[in-house]
Amino acid sequence: MTTQTTKATEMGKSHQIGAIDAVDKIVDHAGLLSGQLQVLRQRMYPPEAEKSLRYFMTNEVSKLTSIPESTLRTLSIDGKGPSPARLENNHRAYTLAQINELRRYFAALKPDGDLAMLPSRQPHEHLQVLAATNFKGGSAKTTTTVHLAHYLALQGYRVLTIDMDPQASLSAMFGFQPELDVGQNETIYAAMRYDEQRKPISEVIRKTYFDGLDLVPGNIEVMEFEYETPRVLGTNQKVEGGLFFERLKLAIEEVADDYDIVLLDTPPSLGYLTLGALYSATSMVITIHPAMLDVASMSQFLLMLGDLADVIRNAGATMRNDFMNYLVTRHDPNDQAQTQIVALLRHLFADDVIMPTALQSTAVELAGLGKRSIYEVEAGEIPRNTLKRARESMDDVNRAILDQVHKSWGRT
Repeated sequence: MTTQTTKATEMGKSHQIGAIDAVDKIVDHAGLLSGQLQVLRQRMYPPEAEKSLRYFMTNEVSKLTSIPESTLRTLSIDGKGPSPARLENNHRAYTLAQINELRRYFAALKPDGDLAMLPSRQPHEHLQVLAATNFKGGSAKTTTTVHLAHYLALQGYRVLTIDMDPQASLSAMFGFQPELDVGQNETIYAAMRYDEQRKPISEVIRKTYFDGLDLVPGNIEVMEFEYETPRVLGTNQKVEGGLFFERLKLAIEEVADDYDIVLLDTPPSLGYLTLGALYSATSMVITIHPAMLDVASMSQFLLMLGDLADVIRNAGATMRNDFMNYLVTRHDPNDQAQTQIVALLRHLFADDVIMPTALQSTAVELAGLGKRSIYEVEAGEIPRNTLKRARESMDDVNRAILDQVHKSWGRT
């Protein structure tokens, strides 16, 4: 044995003496972190408690429904419509379910209904399936999805959100701790899998604390689709439920009559899950933080997406969208470098870049710490002007996306 070999062997032994088992350490740390998250969750939400949505004061109800406050007061005095709660200051306050009851009450007063009051899609309007996507982590896909979902529900739409990200941040925002509250075969994987355990999507849809807003939660199990799909493709076996990129779309079609809009929170990768989401989508919002590294990453994302679209095309199918927009997120308009990048995006993609931007906001960050959106925050929890600015920014972004949906339905 040479001297060099002997030294290498001794170094290897030395390394082994001080080495740790990486797998054991990862599992140990995962358990510690999960346990601590559960402790924090129990502090925020006592055992057996569930997240609930705050009450809405009459001025908020009036803004959401266009019903004058005086009319709401008269309706309550006359005992018509839902009975609002009375707060300690004797002010009237409504739940979201009661707001939707008010919408139905006033819409019924008109012979043909009232789309402004009750905006659910009409029989001739197709289900809108919107995917928030980009494989760059931190582009605010989940933040965008949850705020859009809450906004649409507050406007009176029937919304289904599907968490397709194994990290399940969207599910956490709705109050579910993925490894504890979402069991085996209770994610979207259950409706997409290839074996006899496949379920109708209706069996994995959960009601949320937002009236009219449902969720298919996620957890690490969703990744099984990434592992199973190449195995099935390799065997060339024919399976029920469609080709790999068709399975999500076919599952969603099972519940199409129950919703106006479906929102897909996609994983930060371009795998089989994302490809299925993009094929299912009738519209796409690509979230982009205005930093050069993020823009460079998005460039690669678009190039790879083009290649994957060819895979679908070669299988005899096509990806067609009512609209594909770019949304600038975590935007600081006072940052000169960001301003230049936003200008570049608008120069390249013109009207495909949504005009309002989602502003960088401490209010959004503070709300997120409590697993809430801006729409769940009550007055006084965050400085008034900070909350107002964040709410206006989110409203502008979500209204712009909703306008695109209305155009796809042929609404003026």
